[in-house]
Amino acid sequence: MTEFRPTRFQILPPVIKNLLIINALVFFAQNTEAVTSRINLDAVFALHTWQSELFKPWQLVTHMFMHGGFDHIFANMFALWMFGSILEGLWGSKRFLMFYLVCGFGAALFHLTALYIGNQQLINQFNVAESFESVKHFIDKNVTSSSYFGQPYSKETAYRILQDHLNEATIGASGAVFGCLAAFGYLFPNTKLYIYFFIPLKAKWFVLLYAAFELTMAMRNSAGDNVAHIAHLGGAVVGFALVYFWNKTNRKKFY
Repeated sequence: MTEFRPTRFQILPPVIKNLLIINALVFFAQNTEAVTSRINLDAVFALHTWQSELFKPWQLVTHMFMHGGFDHIFANMFALWMFGSILEGLWGSKRFLMFYLVCGFGAALFHLTALYIGNQQLINQFNVAESFESVKHFIDKNVTSSSYFGQPYSKETAYRILQDHLNEATIGASGAVFGCLAAFGYLFPNTKLYIYFFIPLKAKWFVLLYAAFELTMAMRNSAGDNVAHIAHLGGAVVGFALVYFWNKTNRKKFY
């Protein structure tokens, strides 16, 4: 049985290297005032729900190259290198790039579907909020911004709250990275991962426990939780399905 212990960047395949560079450059642009003063990158390239006026088809891909902070991009890029470099070495650059993009695209579709269902309920509530009491209930239940506190209970205020909610953006490569994690767990089920570099855990149990955590958080849907748990699960499902299909006739696992 082999053990997989991340230590330093010993292997950097071409696709992984270029993905790291692209994500770093985009993150730099997101935090450069000269760029953000000219164009609202989130409005154009981040992922928006189908019901938003800001939704564009290319966002299904571009959102996975954007991140919300240093911790966000570091965690995703470290995981991408840790698992993706092995997969690229195993499959080759072309297949891995296709795998990565399909996982990210699939994660976005899962996320958009979940958003559509939730947002449609909100839209229906707004459409029937005609009386003072129903408008007041809608605003009290859905207000998330301090800028709306103290404003009159009007249909116009409720509409602005609805539009702000629909225009909330989703960014990050987590969906694609979770696809890599699922593929790694399928192909290398008994390989040990070292959680926090000290706690050994087989890859298959790590993937299953992580998936169970994401599912629990998605079902809980806690207020203030801005993590796209459905996107994570969607990327893992797509990644597992792809690698399972590719190995259906020529099953390969490594230990």
